[in-house]
Amino acid sequence: MSSGTTGTPNTTGHPNHSDKAGPAEPSELSTAAFQPNQLEGFRIGVTSDRRSSDLIDAFERRGARVVHAPTLRIAHSQQDGPLLDDTRVMIAARPDVLLATTGYGVRRWFEVAEADGLGHALTEALADTKILVRGPKARGGIRATGLNDSGMSDSETTASLVTKVLEDFPPGLTIGIQVHGFTDEAQLDRLRAVHKRVLIVAPYRWIAVDDTDERVYKLVEAICARQLDCVTFTSAPSVHALFGAAEGMGMYPQLVAALQTQVVAGAVGPVTAAPLESAGIVPIQPTRFRMGALIRLVCEHLEQNAIVRVDTQNGPLALRGSIVEIGGDRIPLPPTALAIMRALVTARGAVVSREALTLALAAPSDDHAMEVSLSRLRQTLGVPGLVATVVKRGYRLNV
Repeated sequence: MSSGTTGTPNTTGHPNHSDKAGPAEPSELSTAAFQPNQLEGFRIGVTSDRRSSDLIDAFERRGARVVHAPTLRIAHSQQDGPLLDDTRVMIAARPDVLLATTGYGVRRWFEVAEADGLGHALTEALADTKILVRGPKARGGIRATGLNDSGMSDSETTASLVTKVLEDFPPGLTIGIQVHGFTDEAQLDRLRAVHKRVLIVAPYRWIAVDDTDERVYKLVEAICARQLDCVTFTSAPSVHALFGAAEGMGMYPQLVAALQTQVVAGAVGPVTAAPLESAGIVPIQPTRFRMGALIRLVCEHLEQNAIVRVDTQNGPLALRGSIVEIGGDRIPLPPTALAIMRALVTARGAVVSREALTLALAAPSDDHAMEVSLSRLRQTLGVPGLVATVVKRGYRLNV
């Protein structure tokens, strides 16, 4: 991760879009170079809600330890009255153009309509409508209803979908749009400025988790303490929600600093990456905005960039996440021992002072706490002489 200037969360960029990253298809996951122990030792945070199961399963099957803390969750109203009211308006209006943004949203919209006896009327009302989709998942949702689309956005974003409407159709039409998560008023205003009527249906929305769910706060603490190797994001709102939680805890600068340096941020695409980049964080992101592509990229990045190797007098040593590999053994380390080991490995045989090792510990510590942790590290490693004491100076790896 490259460093950058710490900033405040961007609230004006693209918080209301999400990259097209529906649940990974089996074919997508199979292409992600499955290896059972590929991620052993690595710790990965997953911030998504509905799309979490595919990520968690894929990472855990590759040996990673996953911390799941959904920063947002999908909320369906207890009663679908507002959605049904909007559906009736859409049926009566028979829009000239319909914009479909998410496969999940399309499916839920038609399921709710069908359950209320409006399914046939909705399909019939849209039979002559020009339907534009944001990406393949939305296209699949439309085709599952028996309808066909007339085109797809260039970059699989709501903004590019709206641009396509403005470029390809004359003004003064009735436009329907299935919105997702958060309503993007900026894009709706672009449509309203040109067309006589813009109708909205919102089959679901994103809401922040409440204060009783401590998982997000524990995720923030784990990131700040460098106890995770990677955190994945599948929507821009989930990034903003994590930033908001960190601000509320008074830990936003520490969170950004960790994501700029030792904790990799993985974003499913450029829209999701935008608020991270605005905070000076450089995330990794796949060229295809798909879950399988994100899984593959995380695996490859951690393998290629997050394993630190050092030749020692006791043989080759590799630090991979929370595991030390030496002499053919993979030894898991607790957080304090790991912090000390990371400092020693990073120094590659140079002396690390007692003060520096004390500062490396996540919690406020003193020399005694550091010495206890160092002693436990040596016992856990079970390799005499690997961590050498340099009298009156500190400690080093015996390289």
